[in-house]
Amino acid sequence: MKLNQVIMKKKANHVFATNRKATFLYILETKFEAGLCLEGWEVVAIRQGQINLSGSYVSIKQSEAYLIGCQITPLKTATNIKAVPDRSKKLLLTRKEINKLIGATAQKGMSIIPTKVYLKKGYVKIEIALA
Repeated sequence: MKLNQVIMKKKANHVFATNRKATFLYILETKFEAGLCLEGWEVVAIRQGQINLSGSYVSIKQSEAYLIGCQITPLKTATNIKAVPDRSKKLLLTRKEINKLIGATAQKGMSIIPTKVYLKKGYVKIEIALA
């Protein structure tokens, strides 16, 4: 009985979207895990699998990282608010991680590419990589 409870508690992270094209086009080096600032309808749509990472990238503006070009398609049963499917989303990174990203993009000319979106402990996370 206890073995079944332990197995159920150790579920793997549920992956909603991957950017397969990036793994073929780029050599991915350092990977970072970041949280996403999302609205309520976006979380519901991501859990339903309505997210597309192809053509998206990360941009750093005023020492803050933003995900640009990520399409989150609103559900048909969305709320009464106006849903913008391609708005830029803020990434939640530590200052130390942002400084590493700034240094790599400025000095080495690297790009920051999102590789996958997944659920971890009830929170939507994104994995980004330097390429």
